[in-house]
Parts: sequence; structure tokens; C-alpha cells
Amino acid sequence: MPATAIRPASTATRTRADHEVVIVGTGFSGIGAAIKLKETGIDDFVLLDKAHSIAGTWRENTYPGCACDVPSHMYSFSFEQNPDWTEMYAPQQEIRDYLERVADKYEIRPHLRLGVRAVSATWDEGAGIWCCVGEGPDGREEITARFVISGIGCLHVPAKPHLQGLEGFEGSVFHSAEWDHSVDLEGKRVAVIGTGASAIQFVPEISGEVAQLDLYQRTAPWVLPKADRHISRAERRLYRRFPALQRAYRRGIYALLELFVYRVITGRRLGKIFEKAGLKNLEKGIKDPEKRRKLTPDYELGCKRILMSNTYYPALDRPNADVVTEPIAEVGPTSITTADGKTRDVDVIIYGTGFDTQAVASSVEITGQDGQLLADLWHSKGIQAHRGTMIAGFPNLFFLLGPNTGLGHNSVVFMIECQVRLVTQAIAEARRREASVTPTRRAQDTYNSKVQSGLSGAVWSRGCKSWYLDAQGGNITLWPGETFRFYESTRRLDPAEYEWHATGTDAPVASDNRELAEVA
Repeated sequence: MPATAIRPASTATRTRADHEVVIVGTGFSGIGAAIKLKETGIDDFVLLDKAHSIAGTWRENTYPGCACDVPSHMYSFSFEQNPDWTEMYAPQQEIRDYLERVADKYEIRPHLRLGVRAVSATWDEGAGIWCCVGEGPDGREEITARFVISGIGCLHVPAKPHLQGLEGFEGSVFHSAEWDHSVDLEGKRVAVIGTGASAIQFVPEISGEVAQLDLYQRTAPWVLPKADRHISRAERRLYRRFPALQRAYRRGIYALLELFVYRVITGRRLGKIFEKAGLKNLEKGIKDPEKRRKLTPDYELGCKRILMSNTYYPALDRPNADVVTEPIAEVGPTSITTADGKTRDVDVIIYGTGFDTQAVASSVEITGQDGQLLADLWHSKGIQAHRGTMIAGFPNLFFLLGPNTGLGHNSVVFMIECQVRLVTQAIAEARRREASVTPTRRAQDTYNSKVQSGLSGAVWSRGCKSWYLDAQGGNITLWPGETFRFYESTRRLDPAEYEWHATGTDAPVASDNRELAEVA
């Protein structure tokens, strides 16, 4: 196929879609959706991924020390638990291996289209299908489908700050999510920009081999002790022999995360107790009083992502490590100069600056009804979706880990499974009615009003800036309550919250008066 953009075929030439469903992404979201589609009897689907292997973020992030910050037993599908986790907080390779095994077991590989990047998706009202454009080794191609499921999430586009003079830097520069393993850090002078969750993990791994480590910090994070432990072979054998034991352990972990951590980040009293634990962790790990001062957070615990580590502070307490809090003014060929005029020699710059959470609106160009671009809509109205999953004006389109489905206290895999249940119900109902489905604007607005109301009194809205917030200060990332409430919110599709249109028409299809009233 020639490497040129393909124009969408005219409606008249489209007699049927290439596939019933196109899924974008092969991480937990994409793999989970594929498995549940097969369970409902839908086998005509394809998964697109820009890379040549699966596993999403657990394929992309290979930096030293990369691991999950949610207990392993919660970070797996409920229907496919893994008795073989070796650590309480699973390392990256084990999570990737788990997803590979799941894809094999549930026979997902025949549906994969790897090395194909999703470029755009355009809704054809007349045909009632999505016209997707993918870019692969043979150029661009069009793939049509009745339904599109986006499983790319919001943590896949690395955020990189603009640094004056960076283009003239003579050393190596890379982001933690794009770790350059060809760069030997032994004996190098390394500048780490940012103190996000990835930096907390890789800084201890490299601090012992570099000649000098300068950590450029804008805001000191709260770092709590990490209750990590090795899971013995004997314990793993028990889980394999008695799966009910692991399920019970998982339920216990879930209950503790819901009961304690959520209450900590929404209630001030318990939060103060954990702040004391964080300060004690700092005092234990940092002996240098000046470093300790710089690393002391000046905001309420939970306002930003809570981090956990037993090794981060000791790594920064080493004599070859420094914490720099002055803003970077300029990057030279072999140095970094801060706003106070001090210049430090540098061989390698590593970004630990996280991800662009708002790139979900623009990384794939999505055009819905009446030619409406999703990026334009979200730019003008704010990033939102109905139940974090569907968007008014964009029929048969579903987002997994969409707006306000992120968590600060539990496993997002739980949230994915809740959303997938809702998606499969919506697809089944649309197929039964031979119609397209989109949420009503009234239902979407009502839902998001409740979400934002729930967030308004939480710690995330009490003053500090974080990646949870958009440019207007709205929290577009987090779910405001316990996860079981999200489960209840998505457990059963309510047809009255949606508009159903017969394929090829704009006439509503409904099965009872309540639905007709809502559509109207």
C-alpha cells in the first residue's frame, strides 16, 4: 500500500464495516476489552498498537527500578489472578510477562495489528461506522468499524519541559519513559529533572554508579515508607494450590486501600497522621539538614500523587547527590545554569517529568457528529465524558481510563473492568437495536456535575497544582470517591441515559416511553 493518506471512501461504497470493533492500545485496557468482547460472542475485532509488542505502559517504561506502586495482587484482572508475583509491588517485567500470558491464554494474538499507529477516526453518519486511519510499515490505511474502543489512557505521551539552550547540549537527553539503555551512566554527571513517580524509582538505582547526581526539584513530593516484601515460593505455591486464598488476600488488600488511603486523602485528621509518617521517613533517610529542608513538602498530603519508597531519601543523602530547587535558566553544551547564576557540569539529562495527561484529547484526531473535532470540544468545554467512558456527539466511541477514572488510592485495573462491563453492555444493546449509541448531553452534564461536586471538597482541590488538573484548574483525572461507587455507577447500562439512532438515519430508536422522553 502506498505511503499516502487514504481518503475515506464515500458512503455509497461502504456496504459493511471491515470489523465490528477496533480497539486502540494493547495494555490492560485493550487486552481486557478484547477478552470480554469474546466472552459476549463478538470475535470480529482488531487491536491496533503503534509498537511491535503488547503491554502498553509496561512495555514502554523500562527505566531502572520500574515497578507498580499498587500491591501486585490488586494489579491484575479479577478473572485472571496471578499466583506467581514475586514482590508485593510487582516489577515492570513481571507485569509485562503477565499481560503476555493473558493474551496467549485468551487467544488475543490473532486479532493484533502491531506496528500500526492510530492516526484518526471519523464518524460516518450515513453508514453508521467509524473510518479509522492507521499508519504502519506500508504507509497509511483505512480500517472501518461499527465501534471504536480507545485503550490508550492518559499516561502515554511523555511531558518534556522546554529548556532554554537544550538544542546545543552535547550530552545525552532522554525521558524516563524512553530510557536510553545504550547510555552508560557509570562515572557520569547526571541531571535529573523532576521528582515524579518514575524519578522516585530510578534515582536510587543510578545514584551509586554516577559520579554526580543533581536532582532539579520544583516541588518536594510526599514520600511514605513502602511496605514492600518478597513473596516466598511457599506462599506462591499456596496461591496456586488454593486460588480462594489469594482471592481472600486480594479482597483484604482492596478493603484496606479503600478504607484507609481514600479517607487519608479526603479527610484532614487521618492525613495528618500519614504526614507525620512521611516526615519521619524523611528524617530517617536524610541526615543533611539543608537537603532535608529542601525535601520537606509544603502542601497537604494527597494534593499531589502520594509516593512510596524506602530508598529514595537515602540515595539523595549520598555525598555525590544534590537537590537543586532554583529554576533552570539555561542549558549549555556541557552544563546547566540556574536562576541564581550557579552553573553545574552535566553529561546526561534525564527527565522524570511524567506525562501529558491532556494529550488524550489530541493524540488521535477524532471527528464525531457534524464534523465536531473532539480536541476542539474538549479544549472549549473541558475534558469530560459520561461515566468516564462515552461522549455526547461521538456515537459508538468508548474511552477506557477516560476522564475522571484515575485513582490516588487503588488499582486502575479495577476501574478498567468496570468500564469494560459498561462498554460491552452498550455494544450489545446497540447491536440488538441495530442502532448507534451516544450519551445524551443532559445525562453527561448531570454526571460530570456530580463528579466535580464530589471533587470540590477533596484534598486535590485545596490549593496545590498537580497533573490531575487542567489549565482551568478543573480535576479531569481522578474519581472522587471509593471505587465500589464507580462499580455501582457502571454496573448496569441505563438506556435512558443514551440516544439510540437507527443506522444511516438521525431518527431515534427507543424501547419505552422513558427513553423517548430522555432522548427528546
